[in-house]
Amino acid sequence: MTDGRGDGGAGSGGGKSGGGSGGRDGSGNERRRGARRANRTGGDPRGRSRGPKVRVRTARGRKLSSTRWLERQLNDPYVAEAQRRGYRARSAFKLLELDEKLHLFRGVRRAVDLGCAPGSWLQVMVERLGHGAEVVGIDRLATDPVAGAAILEMDFLDPAADAALGEHLSGPVDLVVSDMAADTTGHKQTDHLRTMALCEAALDFAEAHLAPGGHFVAKVLQGGAEEALLRRMKAGFKTVKHVKPAASRPESVEWYVVAKGFRGRGD
Repeated sequence: MTDGRGDGGAGSGGGKSGGGSGGRDGSGNERRRGARRANRTGGDPRGRSRGPKVRVRTARGRKLSSTRWLERQLNDPYVAEAQRRGYRARSAFKLLELDEKLHLFRGVRRAVDLGCAPGSWLQVMVERLGHGAEVVGIDRLATDPVAGAAILEMDFLDPAADAALGEHLSGPVDLVVSDMAADTTGHKQTDHLRTMALCEAALDFAEAHLAPGGHFVAKVLQGGAEEALLRRMKAGFKTVKHVKPAASRPESVEWYVVAKGFRGRGD
């Protein structure tokens, strides 16, 4: 998995100030909805004051691309908010917004995160699903422990993965999420095909482990899921949507496909 996770602010900070009815609907309902979203997700990091933009000088031995990356990180409100709230990556806000928009966590008691490093999505799921939920992360990369989650350092395609999962889950899974993307080559078509192959592998896993009614989330690149894969998801789930969270950087080509209401394996 590349990059780390890092997108997804969830909602506005609660509308404009001032008295009267306000809002587009003339009733203040929009402001109240915004306030409720802010309470659930901690507000939109973009609305927090961060002072003047930080400029980074190019140091000896540092590439220009590294300098630009560092400057972007220092001026990114999601990075600052992730640090403030103790999330390991800005990508935590992607999952928070996906849940805000599509209610992913409602009724979920068992969840699996494929390609879980560095652990920010595990943090969100443990936080939102609460005590008693069974949360498992799988990654070939070492991931620091997350309180309330089990972490398996292995490839989810490994034949031994099922047995390892069974040690931490009491039944079929309600939610499978994947923020995996293949390492980029710089060739757009190749990168798309490789990431879609990961998405298809994650869908194979989801179909094998989801309980009826369960949900599946996976990263795709601009253009969304390929037609054959999309047909498969539409046949296997009640609803399928493509979503680009607000926290996903504007220049990023990443989107997410969200399939809800697994129909079951039919076997």
